[in-house]
Amino acid sequence: MDIGLTAVVVDAAELEPESAFWHRFLGGQVTRTATHHFLRADGFPVLVIQRAAGHVRPRWPEDGTQQVHLDLTTDDLTAADDLALRAGAVRLRPAGAVEPGAERGGRVYASPAGHPFCLRAG
Repeated sequence: MDIGLTAVVVDAAELEPESAFWHRFLGGQVTRTATHHFLRADGFPVLVIQRAAGHVRPRWPEDGTQQVHLDLTTDDLTAADDLALRAGAVRLRPAGAVEPGAERGGRVYASPAGHPFCLRAG
């Protein structure tokens, strides 16, 4: 039996800032409806941004819900770091900081809706 991942769904109070960020960062194409934006980018499952009026921005690494986070690998951490920041990410820890339980060199960011994601050399 095979099981595959077809989509990752994240909540956001406002669809456009969140989908625009991921589009700038990952490329691909965005399809918009009133309640969902669907990003299709090569090499990724569909990323679905779902309108959630009561969305509470995660406050990583504080206690509480993270809701979701993505671990992404890149062959050029410096270039990916620059792209993430230019696309609108916020770095949650200084570059080079060692995260609890993370391998050395990983970097942690937040999307405009506050969803944490990690970039690691790979």
